[in-house]
Amino acid sequence: MRARISAALLVGAACVFPFAAQAQSADAGQGTPPTTDATPQADAATPIQDGVSSGDIIVTAQRRAQSILTVPIAISAIGGDALVTKGITNSANLAVAVPNLQVSSPYGQTQPNFSLRGISVANEYNSNQASPIGVYIDDVYLASRTAHGMGLFDLDRVEVLRGPQGTLFGRNTTGGAINFITKAPSLHGNEGYAEAGYGNFNTLTAQGAVEATMVEDQLGVRIAGNYAKGDGQIHNVYPGGRDGNSQDTLQGRVSLRLRPGNGPLDIKLKVYGGRDQGTQAAIHGLGAFRTGLGFFETNENRIGLNRTEAYGGSATIAYDVSPTVVFTSITSRDGGKQNLQQAADGSPLDILDINWRSSFQQFSEEARFNYNGTRLKLVGGGFYGWDEVITDNRFNIGQAIAPSVNGGFFQHYRQVRRSYAVFAQGDYDLTERLSLTLGARYTWDRSQYRDGYAYLFAGDIGGPETPLATTVPCAGVPGTCPYNSNARFVLDGRNNALTGRVSLNYTFEGGTLVYASYNRGYRSGAFNGGGYTSSAGINYIAPERVNAYEVGLKGRYFNNALTLTMSGFYYDYINQQVQDTRPGPVSFLVNAPKAEVYGVEGEARWRLTPAVTINASAGYLHATYKELTLQNTRLDGNDLPFAPRFTAQGGVDLTLFKVGNNGLTVSPSVAYFSRQYFSPFNDINAVGTGQQNSELQQKGFAKVNLTAALTTGRFTIKAFATNLLNAKTYAYGLDLRGAGFPYNFLVPAAPRTFGGSVRVAF
Repeated sequence: MRARISAALLVGAACVFPFAAQAQSADAGQGTPPTTDATPQADAATPIQDGVSSGDIIVTAQRRAQSILTVPIAISAIGGDALVTKGITNSANLAVAVPNLQVSSPYGQTQPNFSLRGISVANEYNSNQASPIGVYIDDVYLASRTAHGMGLFDLDRVEVLRGPQGTLFGRNTTGGAINFITKAPSLHGNEGYAEAGYGNFNTLTAQGAVEATMVEDQLGVRIAGNYAKGDGQIHNVYPGGRDGNSQDTLQGRVSLRLRPGNGPLDIKLKVYGGRDQGTQAAIHGLGAFRTGLGFFETNENRIGLNRTEAYGGSATIAYDVSPTVVFTSITSRDGGKQNLQQAADGSPLDILDINWRSSFQQFSEEARFNYNGTRLKLVGGGFYGWDEVITDNRFNIGQAIAPSVNGGFFQHYRQVRRSYAVFAQGDYDLTERLSLTLGARYTWDRSQYRDGYAYLFAGDIGGPETPLATTVPCAGVPGTCPYNSNARFVLDGRNNALTGRVSLNYTFEGGTLVYASYNRGYRSGAFNGGGYTSSAGINYIAPERVNAYEVGLKGRYFNNALTLTMSGFYYDYINQQVQDTRPGPVSFLVNAPKAEVYGVEGEARWRLTPAVTINASAGYLHATYKELTLQNTRLDGNDLPFAPRFTAQGGVDLTLFKVGNNGLTVSPSVAYFSRQYFSPFNDINAVGTGQQNSELQQKGFAKVNLTAALTTGRFTIKAFATNLLNAKTYAYGLDLRGAGFPYNFLVPAAPRTFGGSVRVAF
């Protein structure tokens, strides 16, 4: 292993030092960093600005405001305007802008699965599971993956941190963290905007925000909203059937900021709410009914609705204790629910129809101190989090009981998780140019599985049901335990973890930063939310752990025209949590004992002329299992799911004319992804099963996007085309043949979309 660690670090170093030698002596505070066109403002909630110069992008990845080029972490920051330029309207679209990031889901844009550098939920799809990529809004952790599939509107920026973030972000960040930073009242003046658009599939969009300052520097409010409604993007040929993948989204947010007397106290209060009720992601299923259909067509009698809600509020209070010490408290309460009606056979027959129904709520509190001394910068504090998921799933299976006798399973359980943590991280300047970072976090996680029961029933979809047998609690073969309406299954789980960070970074005279780091990440143990045919499959498995080694470079070159970041990394990945279906059928959640991940990645932004700017990013990833057995089949050496070897994004911003603030900019771009597997089996089929796992993959592909924006006075007219060449690709796949069904479950990605909008600023 040491040899491979050394190889990965040397690859990164080889990328780093040739460029370090070319560093320019110009001020490192000038120029434009990669992947964004926004310069966010820092405030008292992220209190102390470190190494920030005019024109820098400000990020808060280390819980304080810093220039992105001074943070020794692989991080992509995408400004609100850049999100629009790149056609990113939903969190599920982020992969087109971030190297080594994949986003997939069996439900379309609902409950997205993020994969960073190969680390993801793999073949797990239950709503009770925590993502190994922590998702945050304004530093508030979102425990439920249902809340991750959000429409993006009125954002200051998105920060994507690649690699374990076990110190300052904590649990469930073995792969990284994504922090969505909303626009807050600036306490200066009044402003706002309104935008309306129309696109193919009869899609109407509207978005707007208004900000009012009631007392300059002391009191302000910002109100923002987002709406999108469009017809289904996957045509359903079934007579009278709904089209799949439609949109129907409504979101709103109100932020109030109070800074009494423009003094040391800064209070931000925020409430938000949203709902989505578009149709389900259409699937490719039973092959006999795909004859004569196009890729973006289906023949399904029961296309369902994906109904989700999310709401909550937070209070962020920052107080300047002294010129060098700031105290921050972040309190949040959030909730929501999902009701997903999923026809899972892609046919006019009632083979498999699922109703995924869950409600969730959570509370969290983080309190921390920031200290900014001459040579030492320190952040430390504590965290408490509580979340609850109540699940009522129904699985209707054609002829489940006997020929011509339909039936299925009903499942109920309540999961409660509590997490406690203390943390501290310090940056110490050993010399004027050399800095050492040390950080540690200790976490206590406690989980409960309560009120668990499931039963086998006879009955048709939507009709009366007759319970036949209790399956949970029942450790035997499904159908062998008599029905008992009072039977319940309970289970407890607990684990503790020490995570941390060690980093050494050096800044050259020209401003180039090079760093080497070690990070330890942790994803808490989990209950199997997919256990409903037998309680034998309901277990609490060990937590995931990642030991990550990384080297990197950040800097500006060629008179600040080129901004470049690069990194090389090696992960020792232990106990990934994956699904294993065994005879019964009984679904188990198990640990993959060992995996190995290494690679390199880079991002660049090059301003060739005032009218031409090139943006590019690329990643190479080697993510394989060193030890894994599923369904009695050895899978050592297989690729991790959703981990393509190569990814690349490139684009150019062409300003065709510019007079003052008026002008026309055209931005074509392309994103490439090499082959990726959807299953840990890759091409291997388990012995004695009907698996055809070679179907569960997407070969390499590229997608072309195009945007154009004409600004004249207060008005901006935009046009866009996403997936311009109408590439036909799959976004997700799941093995159903191994469970006895005569097909696999495949979700097509979106077809070409295009449209335009008009925006007015005031």
